[in-house]
Amino acid sequence: MTKAEIVSEISNKTGLEKQAVQTIVETFMTSVKGSLAKNENVYLRGFGSFIVKQRAQKTARNISKKTTLIIPAHKIPAIKPCKTFVNAVKKMK
Repeated sequence: MTKAEIVSEISNKTGLEKQAVQTIVETFMTSVKGSLAKNENVYLRGFGSFIVKQRAQKTARNISKKTTLIIPAHKIPAIKPCKTFVNAVKKMK
């Protein structure tokens, strides 16, 4: 599902104009990105959490050039779904 499809579905279900829904979805995504950029997690009860994970430093190898490369420790965004979300997806077939 794309962002445009999400906007259309929300617009159809709520009766709001697509333009307004588009603004709301964009604002939500901007808010989540901004919070994660400030190293703050976002918790959505019944859905899941947008969290910042810390990756440790590791050594990578380029086999074709026979060299090693150190990848420094870094942070990445992640989504951790809640149990009800996971169970709902497991039941789908």
